Amino acid sequence: MRRGATLPELAIALLVMGLMLGIALPRIQGLTDSLAVDQAAHEIAAAHRRARMSAILRSHVLELTIDADSLILSERGDTTHIWRGAGPSASRVALAGPRRTLIFSPVGITMGLSNASYRLTRGAASRTVIVSRLGRVRIVP
Repeated sequence: MRRGATLPELAIALLVMGLMLGIALPRIQGLTDSLAVDQAAHEIAAAHRRARMSAILRSHVLELTIDADSLILSERGDTTHIWRGAGPSASRVALAGPRRTLIFSPVGITMGLSNASYRLTRGAASRTVIVSRLGRVRIVP
């Protein structure tokens, strides 16, 4: 009795595995794109909440800068950072629009032109983070 597989048996097994992978790979790519965009949207929402609560607890005016490369929280007029996080581009998610800086008052309300929408995309997946000046943050598909 022989042990092992013949060359045609191995070729058929590899062919079946290749076909299954070819069918499953585009669906897996779409899922990973959707998960990455969701994560980036939640990171922006969390940075907004962090900035708002930090402004209230510190009783200082704080700035939250949202850019494709980084999320930066600092006191107004100061060059040192209170907190710094990776931006959406770290997970290959595109952030539409220019760099935005939100200014939080000591009572937690943003000052100036602070209503904002951040459009995040990767592949076919996209989300929009909508921020109001009163502190409400929504994530919509």
